[in-house]
Amino acid sequence: MRWQVGRRRLQWEDTPRVRLMGVVNVTPDSFSDGGRFLTPARAIDHALALLAAGADVIDVGGESTRPGSQPTSADEELARVIPVLEGLRARVDAPLSIDTQKAAVAAAALAAGAEIINDVSALADEGMAGLAARTGAGLVLMHMRGTPLTMQQGDLSSPDIVGDVVASLAAAAGRAQAAGVAPEALCLDPGIGFGKTPAQCVALLAGLPRLAALGYPVLVGLSRKSFLGALTGRPVGEREAATVAAHTVAVLQGAHLLRVHDVAAAADAVAVAQAARAAGVGP
Repeated sequence: MRWQVGRRRLQWEDTPRVRLMGVVNVTPDSFSDGGRFLTPARAIDHALALLAAGADVIDVGGESTRPGSQPTSADEELARVIPVLEGLRARVDAPLSIDTQKAAVAAAALAAGAEIINDVSALADEGMAGLAARTGAGLVLMHMRGTPLTMQQGDLSSPDIVGDVVASLAAAAGRAQAAGVAPEALCLDPGIGFGKTPAQCVALLAGLPRLAALGYPVLVGLSRKSFLGALTGRPVGEREAATVAAHTVAVLQGAHLLRVHDVAAAADAVAVAQAARAAGVGP
């Protein structure tokens, strides 16, 4: 398994450790840490701390995608993320990711030093795949039903949520490749918490091997999610233990990357889970 992201390649055969993508939300309203890193200086310092704690990739986002969130304009998104990406690129060589649904924002972010596009809409913007193809950027395709504003509304039932997600992401990967994106540049994210019930989130964790069977690296975002609150009764600020447990399950089920807020805790979960996998635990 390998993932080509710009000028570099992440390979799991040579370095089998699950990689950690540290979250930097440059937003006032993200569900977990909205407003904490809204200034470029704070966001850059936070990213540097995540890297020091062991993050492999930094994911910078300027638009909240929490349930019920309103869209952010491209101009506002750019004003938030570009100074952070430029500041980081001047100081570190780690892979940088832009968390955006907009091709215009992604293009500017790539010019500012990002090498990965993390698209939670899986190509809702018709220009995104062509941009990734032209630039050679790594491209994360995430499954979401609806939009952040609407995704938890209406009928969320599904007779086979894992099959639905696998089929949808396989189709998105096909569209990306038809636009010229190299297969090795793609990474898939089941979108846990994005238009899913708590039970469906757990089913997707159990079903990660079915998604991995498509042949692309699998990224999973579980950190502090609402389904963990539903399972434990804990508010968002008290879900770190549940997050560590969920990360452990994801690794045992074959995840290649974890998108995380607390890098040190996630690294410990990865170390234990991978030792268990090496001993024969998991699929």
